[in-house]
Amino acid sequence: MKIDKNTIKELTDYLNEFNLTEIEYTDKDTKIKVSKSNNSNQVVSVASPVSTSTNEKPTITRISGTEIKSPIIGTAYHAPEPGAKKFAEIGKKIKKGETVMIVEAMKTMNHVPSTADGIIKKICVEDGQPVEYGQTIIIVE
Repeated sequence: MKIDKNTIKELTDYLNEFNLTEIEYTDKDTKIKVSKSNNSNQVVSVASPVSTSTNEKPTITRISGTEIKSPIIGTAYHAPEPGAKKFAEIGKKIKKGETVMIVEAMKTMNHVPSTADGIIKKICVEDGQPVEYGQTIIIVE
């Protein structure tokens, strides 16, 4: 393992500049921790590798179907008001043009219509969650 002296020097400078007692930096398989005590003695700790498990592989679940995307940036709501019946639920049959969710933007409630007929397979956003333009909010099959 090669110790990057420049990184340690930068961390030490930050420690002094911002009057910190400890700073830690992690990059891929190296962890550097710089700390100092009250008498200004600095201690540098370098650990490598950072514990990573190579046995675990992420699982990716793909659901086929038509994606209904958010037409605007805002906050997604599953129902017209708190406690009311949800527009969309998994397994519910919907028709093209039917409201599946509301996206609030600048205090305006925008109804998001379904772009296809079908059965709702997955709801991709939580109630009250922020959504981006073009983000998939529901999958219909």
